[in-house]
Amino acid sequence: MGEDPLTDIAASTSQWDAGEYARVGGFVPALGAAALDLLDPQPGEHILDVGCGDGTLTRQIVERGATVVGIDNSISMIGAARGKGLDARLMDASQLKFGEAFDAAFSNATLHWVLDKERAARAIWFALKPGGRFAGEMGGAGNLARLRAALDQELVERGFGPPTYAANWYPGVEEFAAVYEQAGFRDIEAQLVERPTELEHGVAAWVTTFRAGWLDRAGVPLAERPAVAEAVARRVDSATADYVRLRFIMRKPS
Repeated sequence: MGEDPLTDIAASTSQWDAGEYARVGGFVPALGAAALDLLDPQPGEHILDVGCGDGTLTRQIVERGATVVGIDNSISMIGAARGKGLDARLMDASQLKFGEAFDAAFSNATLHWVLDKERAARAIWFALKPGGRFAGEMGGAGNLARLRAALDQELVERGFGPPTYAANWYPGVEEFAAVYEQAGFRDIEAQLVERPTELEHGVAAWVTTFRAGWLDRAGVPLAERPAVAEAVARRVDSATADYVRLRFIMRKPS
């Protein structure tokens, strides 16, 4: 890992296992239907999927008649998306290299991993044609507060120091809108949606899958992670995750 903590964060969040994510995190694309409906892809449109993951939602956009390019910074996820026959490219959201190429952009459960948020917002703006729209969903203010606190408490009690710098950006509506207005977007509509979510495979599996990067940076050995995850599950004593989503749509001026 590099010496810059932000570099370490970017690297660790890309270390996804597409197979394990599909098994444990299948609810993420399943619950992205509302954001996809907000995008309302039309036949013949050219659409950018920012953070396409394994391509589950990307394929649904294609099935509505659009041409889609998916980008993700996880090699495993890109491999899974290409396995579905999709145009998926290994690329970070803050380093897009498209110039006014898309009628619309979409993103589900990705932007909260992108800490260089101002650069990502501007990159997405540049990727859109004038008049293009950007719709999607991400973690919002208060997202997973209970689960994240339980994990950190467990790490401290076991002698592991949780990282002192943020791993995610969970903004409120005003903070989110300010970043995207500064990038040039207008007509921004955003709302926080509380969405308690039952974790089919339990809290322990969620910890080892969705907080692997956090455990990396806390220095938790692989052999100890199952015990940590089970202890977190006992702490929260519930298989319901306290998700809060920020759903949005905006436009690039014509």
